[in-house]
Amino acid sequence: MRLDKYLKVSRLIKRRTIANEACDAGRVSINGRPAKASAEVKIGDVLEIGFGGKAVKVEVIAIQETTKKDDAKEMFKYL
Repeated sequence: MRLDKYLKVSRLIKRRTIANEACDAGRVSINGRPAKASAEVKIGDVLEIGFGGKAVKVEVIAIQETTKKDDAKEMFKYL
């Protein structure tokens, strides 16, 4: 699955366009490497997202095309 779509479906970022902008600005990395919005996300990948002064680090546990709001938290694990 594309990185920008994963960020939106898992609700780490609210909108796909904002996820795209974050990737273009270099604030998102996969396994320690800066990633573009079109990068493929696989189970076991570690994502790091920079939000202003904070950084969120998560591990991908599941990949789903669509999910309910309550189930979105089961797609990743905070590190």
